[in-house]
Amino acid sequence: MYAIDLHAHTRFFHGRRSLGDRYDPLGVRLLAEMAKRRGLDGVATTNHDYYTAFDPSPDIETLPGIEITTDRGHVLVVGPDPPHATKPGALSPAEAVALARDRDCAAIVAHPFRNSTVRELEEVPFDAIEVNGKHPRSQPLVEQLADERDLPLVGGSDAHYPFEVGRAYTIVEADRLTPASVVDAIRDGRVSATVSRSGFDSLLRRAYRMIHDRKGVIDAIDRPTPGVGTPPGEEETADR
Repeated sequence: MYAIDLHAHTRFFHGRRSLGDRYDPLGVRLLAEMAKRRGLDGVATTNHDYYTAFDPSPDIETLPGIEITTDRGHVLVVGPDPPHATKPGALSPAEAVALARDRDCAAIVAHPFRNSTVRELEEVPFDAIEVNGKHPRSQPLVEQLADERDLPLVGGSDAHYPFEVGRAYTIVEADRLTPASVVDAIRDGRVSATVSRSGFDSLLRRAYRMIHDRKGVIDAIDRPTPGVGTPPGEEETADR
């Protein structure tokens, strides 16, 4: 059994890709160190629309991944060979899933109730649905959605700062921890989502709840579905 944060970013800022490339090696080292401190076995680097291979940590498995901005919201792609770059909004969720399958990766619906309509696409063969560490208040809705689609649940912190790692994570049943074994476990349903209930994480979630309330990026709890294609937290929603 392994504990893995399947959704983390190596930097806290968006845009300025060249600056990000210089910061990312430090960012992944900080993610790995925090994951180790929190008792995790691995962390996936899922930066927005690009993947960079990093030097492996001696203590923590660093799993390849990317968070693709589709025209309906975000899709996590995790596995041995994620795409190195995608253009935001250029792919449909179905195309993102097909790309993941071509590269032997798992395709996961990211934060399905935050600025996304990806969850409405019943015909798209996703591999799992995420319980997101920034707002586990939506977990009952995510569980219901996963049950309706007969899909497993995974957990990810959606960390943009290293101290956020491990707010939510995935328990993976596997003999060895490798990108391929994680993909196999997800597709076989040998995974489960866990949310940290520590005092620090609870305080952090309340802070994020206030931020997302102000931005209007939470829906299906007390808001209608957001505008199609609006990246989470990056633009105003088209429909409040």
